[in-house]
Amino acid sequence: MSRFNNTETAVIHGGISIDERTGAVNIPIYQTSTYKQDGLGKMRGYEYSRTGNPTREALEALIAELEGGYAGFAFGSGMAALTAVLSLLHSGDRVLISSNVYGGTFRLLSKVFDHFDITYTISDTTDLASFESDIAEDVKAVIIESPANPLMTVTDIRAVAEVSHRHGLLVIVDNTFMTPYLQKPLELGADIVVHSATKYLGGHSDVVSGLAVVNSAELAEKIAFIQNSTGGVLGPFDSFLLIRGIKTLAVRMDRHVYNAEKVAEFLSEHDAVKNVYYPGLPGSQGYEVNRRQAKNGGAMISFELKENYDINVFFESLQLVSLAESLGGVESLVCHPSSMTHASIPADIRKKVGITDGLIRLSVGIEQIDDILGDVAQAIAKSERK
Repeated sequence: MSRFNNTETAVIHGGISIDERTGAVNIPIYQTSTYKQDGLGKMRGYEYSRTGNPTREALEALIAELEGGYAGFAFGSGMAALTAVLSLLHSGDRVLISSNVYGGTFRLLSKVFDHFDITYTISDTTDLASFESDIAEDVKAVIIESPANPLMTVTDIRAVAEVSHRHGLLVIVDNTFMTPYLQKPLELGADIVVHSATKYLGGHSDVVSGLAVVNSAELAEKIAFIQNSTGGVLGPFDSFLLIRGIKTLAVRMDRHVYNAEKVAEFLSEHDAVKNVYYPGLPGSQGYEVNRRQAKNGGAMISFELKENYDINVFFESLQLVSLAESLGGVESLVCHPSSMTHASIPADIRKKVGITDGLIRLSVGIEQIDDILGDVAQAIAKSERK
């Protein structure tokens, strides 16, 4: 648990925030691969940087405190973090995944872990009865994204965790979209939280990284063994960048969300827009559930333009907002999920879960709101078919 009452303070002072040896208020970059030992079996706490590094250790302590977990682990990417977590499973095990998840998660399960006879089933985690009916003897874990990528579908994490634990399932929540500033899945009953820390935690589109936080000593021991054995660790310089990014998480997220709410309102009232997917809009799917378990709706929005608008022209007409993979940086980014982030999901499955070819996903940045709205508005206007 955090030593601080407010996350705004914990992001700055949480974990190991001061170097005890020198008093430095920023943990130094310990750019070393190995450590001198004072004799056989006489180490000073570290032996090899794959196993442990002071800069990475400070980051891991920080994310554990922010999520309210037992221990944290830093990896070279979000997918490396999820790979380590899924390595807890055994051949013959099955995983349930939310009906729309990040394409990389789907690809990892369908193209990598299937080689080890670890399979998956897509489940509607928003419907508890349907979800529970999908639980069979071979199901050992569930992976939830809430809000889910890219349709912002909200799952009641506490309710799903309660059902899952009755059946002995491990509950894994990808908290990338919300961050521990807006949502704390472990407090809602999850066993493990994962992040693509490349996104909001880093916040500046300059570091690729992943984090995992567990709620028990038993899971911590297992993940630590997997992390050390497989070696997908985050380097010291990237750990330093991520700590620096997290220090401004609260103030950045406040601005992200303020802007996103304005953009969502604008899109929901625009004649050219057919659908808006944003859990912060009253009346949206999961709005009340999201209000209970999260601080607000976050800063990710998906939407669809009406048929008489050309999305290719829309993307080409944007001047401030960049067409790019990823999300969560200070700059606004837009993407086309079916051909970019979710292209690894077969078209028939995309169609079944509602990821249409006309879906647009917008990561709302922290620019001045009128500039964002103006850019989106002019791009929509230009994309109308005459």
